[in-house]
Amino acid sequence: MVAIKAHEADAFLRTVSPKINALLFFGSDEGLIAERAQVTCKAAAANASPPGEILRLDDLDLEQDPGRLIVELTTISMFGGRRIIRVSASRRITAAVIGPLLTAPLEGLLVIEAGNLKPDEGLRGLFEKSPTSAAIACYADNERDLENVIRPILATYKLDITPAAKSALIARLGADRAQSRAEIEKLALYCYGQPRIEIADVEAATGDASELALDTVVVAIANGQPALALAASERAMSGGENPQALIIATQRYFQRLHRVRIALEVTGSIDAALRSLRPPLHFKARDTFARHVQAWPAAKIMRAIGRIALAQRSARSSTIDDTLAADRLVLDLSRLATSRA
Repeated sequence: MVAIKAHEADAFLRTVSPKINALLFFGSDEGLIAERAQVTCKAAAANASPPGEILRLDDLDLEQDPGRLIVELTTISMFGGRRIIRVSASRRITAAVIGPLLTAPLEGLLVIEAGNLKPDEGLRGLFEKSPTSAAIACYADNERDLENVIRPILATYKLDITPAAKSALIARLGADRAQSRAEIEKLALYCYGQPRIEIADVEAATGDASELALDTVVVAIANGQPALALAASERAMSGGENPQALIIATQRYFQRLHRVRIALEVTGSIDAALRSLRPPLHFKARDTFARHVQAWPAAKIMRAIGRIALAQRSARSSTIDDTLAADRLVLDLSRLATSRA
């Protein structure tokens, strides 16, 4: 039984046991799922002797030849080397189809990309219970993950980045690995030829409508406006934003709110407390953020941070739908903002 949690995935994939002949990548981060599947397939092909062959099959291939998947996986390659079959979960790639394969001796490696599967879904259960397969969770990157993505990209462009600029960049990256890479690449191209990236570069190159949409939701939450926050959240989701990106954006906002609130209680000066924040606030957000610092006591902020952590765990574990988890959090925090407790 191999169920790989999100924080264990990279270490597991570096040393995949040769006994594993099927891998399922699932979760809310579609970009990370695709990236890990691609890297895993290339590594498996390169490590085979002779080098293996990667074959991508889709529903059309399997409709034209329903038996092709099992033939490709159980037949020894004519030219040697391991055959790696990459597919996506679909009406042709289901628990009923894959179940018999996981109990058969396979010559090739099966790699499946799926969505945000719940623990009780059949396909995920098959991979978690089979001794020769693994189910690998792929959820939104945390700060350390994002630093590991940023570092090699900037190194390729021979760019350094200041600590403040890196913090600002991480705060703007979303819950999709592919989108995060695209934003970092865009910033690197914008700054190419200069020695280092400053915070002004991050603000100039990476601001986008998605970020503004999430900011609108978080500000409405902190204002204590549940109806407005829910409406803004629905618009963001309709625009393609991920519910877990909203949870992460809310978490970052309240963590910064807590730091400045503590500084306010120590210094007694809102201006001094705001100056302590790194990266500094954009001038357009300063007045709104200052109002929230003064309106939210430290104890209430900590309650909010605790509820955000619970929502994040629920969304990542798939015990409930991540959209529902985000909606509940929006309502919960909006009401907490106006409560006297």
